[in-house]
Amino acid sequence: MSDDPGNKDPDKGLFQEMMQDAVPMSQDRIKPWRKRPPPFPLPHAPGDHDETEHDHISEAEIKTGDVLEFFRPGLQKRVFQDLRRGHLEIEWELDLHGLTARHAHSTLELFLRDCHRRGIRCVRIIHGKGFGSEDRQPVLKQKLNLWLRQRKDVLAFCSATRRDGGTGAAYVLLRSASKNKT
Repeated sequence: MSDDPGNKDPDKGLFQEMMQDAVPMSQDRIKPWRKRPPPFPLPHAPGDHDETEHDHISEAEIKTGDVLEFFRPGLQKRVFQDLRRGHLEIEWELDLHGLTARHAHSTLELFLRDCHRRGIRCVRIIHGKGFGSEDRQPVLKQKLNLWLRQRKDVLAFCSATRRDGGTGAAYVLLRSASKNKT
């Protein structure tokens, strides 16, 4: 069957004649993906951060492997599994990679304080994989592992799924604002 005007296919002409009044159907299904909020670093004001309730943990006591995983006793295993699989909705995001450790720490403090004020429970923190640092080691990942463990308002954290940054990002589950007063 060619598109040559001298060689008309009678079935094609009949099909086009029958379909000229057809109207496309509307799509009523839910989109199979959810739009993620774009990451943005918070502005930094020198000396503007609260002292957090630190459990005096030293960096030497914590081993940071390829995958981050931490949850407080009492957290349901199912909730942690949902966090690890990326099934909890990410309400806000912070991008730390490229910052110095000192600047990243103060930015994280401001970010978590703002999350508490807004009542946000689940966030994603991008720390990078360390390819830009000396010895290609993930400095911010190691620091984040320590900093988040020291905060009482962090219930759990783990490395993100591959679609959300993999081992270069972490999901963090925060204590609800009403229970955070202790």
